[in-house]
Amino acid sequence: MGPAGADGADGTDGTDGVDGQVTCLVCHSGSNMEAKQGQFWMSAHAVGAIAVDYAGGRQSCAQCHSHEGFVQYATLGEVLGDISNPSAWECNTCHGLHETFEGQDYALRMHDAVSPLSNIVDDMEVVAGFTMDLNGNSNLCANCHQSRRPEPNIESPGDTYRITSTHYGPHHGAQANVVYGTGFAEIEGSVAYPTAGGSIHLEQASCTGCHMGDFTDKEGGHSFIPSVAACNECHDTELEDYNYGGVQTEVEELLVELRDQLIELGVVAGDDTDGYHPVVGTFPMVQVQAFFNWTGLEEDRSLGVHNPKYVKALLLNSIEAMEAELSATAAN
Repeated sequence: MGPAGADGADGTDGTDGVDGQVTCLVCHSGSNMEAKQGQFWMSAHAVGAIAVDYAGGRQSCAQCHSHEGFVQYATLGEVLGDISNPSAWECNTCHGLHETFEGQDYALRMHDAVSPLSNIVDDMEVVAGFTMDLNGNSNLCANCHQSRRPEPNIESPGDTYRITSTHYGPHHGAQANVVYGTGFAEIEGSVAYPTAGGSIHLEQASCTGCHMGDFTDKEGGHSFIPSVAACNECHDTELEDYNYGGVQTEVEELLVELRDQLIELGVVAGDDTDGYHPVVGTFPMVQVQAFFNWTGLEEDRSLGVHNPKYVKALLLNSIEAMEAELSATAAN
């Protein structure tokens, strides 16, 4: 081996890496965490009396109605039994352990496309392989904000359907189904139904984009109150509410019209003071389908904003069908 050669030239100095703690502190600084908590305390999700006290301990309900139930479901795939001491949602309900530790890794417990609960009838999947993909982070919301049962003609096909409870319906928050455009009773009528998954609010917006935009005017952020500022940014308008193009006014009128038809047919009972509910009994299938659409869209609470074309198609075709039912009843 010969003598060592002359030293080579020094290489170019490398670029200093980012302090690993900086990324963490974007979220985990004291001021940011306290701000998020302050926003969250404005949210209905933080109110135990809304649902936790009523349903948070039941095995069949705890998946969405208590912190403990949701964490168990997200971690194990099911709620194993009744929850003995359920509590309201908190930061750790939705956020678990980080996966990649990169800037956009919010440690959400669930973010994959959702297989709807309404796919399942008597423990059997009735629409094999069907999923709702609300795009990334919004899929977390869809795990709870969806219909818990299929529309009646899928659940029990036939000419009639028996309503066995005054609580019958899609459950109290089928927003994911509305946004995605599926899961309701697509009664045949003069208005075409848009393709599932094709709504403009699914393509250009999201649950998180509208409900968790920059926290301004006591809206958005972790309050989950939909942000008018986010609406204006997307639609390039200067709205003061969510009634873009008068869609909420139109849908509210259609909901009242359909409700009154169902009352006249005897499918719905109640009043504005005590609320409305389905009547226990056996009815023509199309009447129960129309009720399913009415109550589900009423409890969606967006008055059409989540998916205007789908909502208006459901309501207009349901109203047409109920007009025919009322005419047939009068003729008899």
